[in-house]
Amino acid sequence: MKPLRKLLLTSVTLSALVVLSGCATPQPVEPRELRYSAPAEQTFREAVELMIEQGYVVRHADLSLGRAEASLARWPEYRMQLQVSEESGGSRVRVSALRGSQPLPPYLLDPWLVELQHKLGEAP
Repeated sequence: MKPLRKLLLTSVTLSALVVLSGCATPQPVEPRELRYSAPAEQTFREAVELMIEQGYVVRHADLSLGRAEASLARWPEYRMQLQVSEESGGSRVRVSALRGSQPLPPYLLDPWLVELQHKLGEAP
């Protein structure tokens, strides 16, 4: 009976680990994208400035790569990732965000993209 008990205990332990590891797997972060007619450098600078105006602390920003990452220091922590690239006479902004460790739904980033559009003077 002892080998059967050991086998059962091992099976239960492995099953619990598999279930728990499934719970800890992070969901993929879906970005929101919008095209602007402003040059990529101007768009990047305005986007980083907008993050700062909204209370984000910019942790990393690289103009040559067109990438920035910022955090909002309130509970739960919000983190925003920005990618700006050249696109046929304008720029494409790709932004995603996390609340704690969970990705924000992409549609919640639309007001931020519209605010950037206002800053660039491209609002209708």
